[in-house]
Amino acid sequence: MDLINELKNLGADMDSALERFMGNSQLLEMMLKKFPDSIEQNSGIEQDIASGNLSNAISKSHTLKGNAGNLSVTPLYKSYTEITDFLRQGKIPEAKAKLQEILPVQNKIVETIKKYL
Repeated sequence: MDLINELKNLGADMDSALERFMGNSQLLEMMLKKFPDSIEQNSGIEQDIASGNLSNAISKSHTLKGNAGNLSVTPLYKSYTEITDFLRQGKIPEAKAKLQEILPVQNKIVETIKKYL
């Protein structure tokens, strides 16, 4: 199985991503392989929330939402959209709960991508 099919099995809409990349699967795979770096660079949302740095948490969540959306990594896009909205609305418990819910999925997606690096 290849990267695109494995991500499909994890809920990513790779057909949409391929359309966005005009059918260029090599370019899509190249961009997908950069995604774990983005996740690492924007980690620490929980710590930002705990320390009261909501603007930083919102910024990181918004960045991950955008990156996941651009690559059609649908489970992460949907969850980070909700997390960003919760944080902006001051719904901290809801944001923390959603973050806890999505982290195992995010870890599986990153693990899958890293197999192909």
